[in-house]
Amino acid sequence: MACVISATSSNSGKTLLSLILTSWLRSISKTVQTFKVGPDYLDPQQLAAVSNKACRNLDLILSGEKWVKESFNHYGGLADFSLVEGVMGLFDGIGSSSKGSTAELAKFLSLPIVLIVDARGKAASLAALIKGFKEHDKDLKIAGIVLNNVQTPRHEEILLEVLNQINIKSLGCIPSCKELYLPTRHLGLAPVHEIQDLKNKVKKWASIAKKYLDIESFRNLLLPPKSPDQGINYLQKKEADLIHTIAIAEDEAFHFRYQETKELLENNGMKTITWKPLENKEIPEKARGLIIPGGFPEQHAKQLSHSKISLKSIRLFAKKFPIYAECGGMMLLGKSIFDLEGREHSMAGILPFKAKRGNLKIGYREAISKNKSPITNPGDKLIGHEFHRWEIIDERYDAKINPLWDIKGWNIEIKNEGFCNHLIHASWIHLHWASSQKILDNWRKCVVSGT
Repeated sequence: MACVISATSSNSGKTLLSLILTSWLRSISKTVQTFKVGPDYLDPQQLAAVSNKACRNLDLILSGEKWVKESFNHYGGLADFSLVEGVMGLFDGIGSSSKGSTAELAKFLSLPIVLIVDARGKAASLAALIKGFKEHDKDLKIAGIVLNNVQTPRHEEILLEVLNQINIKSLGCIPSCKELYLPTRHLGLAPVHEIQDLKNKVKKWASIAKKYLDIESFRNLLLPPKSPDQGINYLQKKEADLIHTIAIAEDEAFHFRYQETKELLENNGMKTITWKPLENKEIPEKARGLIIPGGFPEQHAKQLSHSKISLKSIRLFAKKFPIYAECGGMMLLGKSIFDLEGREHSMAGILPFKAKRGNLKIGYREAISKNKSPITNPGDKLIGHEFHRWEIIDERYDAKINPLWDIKGWNIEIKNEGFCNHLIHASWIHLHWASSQKILDNWRKCVVSGT
């Protein structure tokens, strides 16, 4: 029943292996449902583009056990094949623990693991590495190993001999080649819209899978879940007295969002439409709420700054209707953004701060609301995820803008974070809307009262 593609560490080739397997399945006219462990946006974009199906995140911390099991069984069961791409190394979770790790997810869903190992510079030491992973948690089933970056036929022969000596199955040896290069940015893989000639790449990836992987073994490992599909609670359409339209910003600057957010809104009486801030257009007139997800506004700061119609439209909208903005979306609402070269560009000016490059902030956060926003009431507690390199400077609050909540996480002090009033929710914290009924309920009430 499906398998988890994991690794000994980050940057070993999990996404690469997931992409070439998905490409192969698509080349033989099979449908494949991809999943990603944890709160990732960039890897799922690429998997979705190749599979032609939305990649679903499986996150036990953000979404809880019930959601993860329902999502995996429902969506996985609708396809011919399924695979789950892990996060970081197999046992890497919060801090020094395995909480939220790929291993925890694999055990929860009782899935076998395919471990991909970067083989550069390795020979006999490979045995110690693999045995360590196998012995660390004997409740896990490692179905086999895929070796990545195998340098020569002689190198491959040595590595396969090592695996044979420790009785570990090889599921393939992937060579180093330019066709397998995946471009990166400062937060991980490059967005899918930056990949050139994806169609031809998919053809090459499929041929690489056939040539270098144990295809017959993967046919069995990638079979979909067979458990009875009992559906997903949030997918059940609710009776809605009114139909409200919600604009969602989505272009090359803003594209970090979960598929479930749009589905959740539309199944609860709120039709969604796309708004592209980079095209310098007004927010659609029929919109009664606006969601601005994260992304890379710093890469497009100059164009955003010149999109005067878009910026004016946000300022006018914020006076009448609710806005939910997270991470890069929050940066758009501030006074200015310093771009990748350190140049300052003006933004909407609704929130009192500037944003410039800083140190990486990453991790799950517990957030307790201090003031009312379009999705929270004072005292509400939510779990989210923070992942960004830009930071806020010249921050201040006033009579119109309040601190949103107190956040805490592994190895960080409790601190104020975010900005809000009754029509604005802006924060670095990414939320999974389908994991909390209160998010939807509060948002809908705010949208209704604003019309």
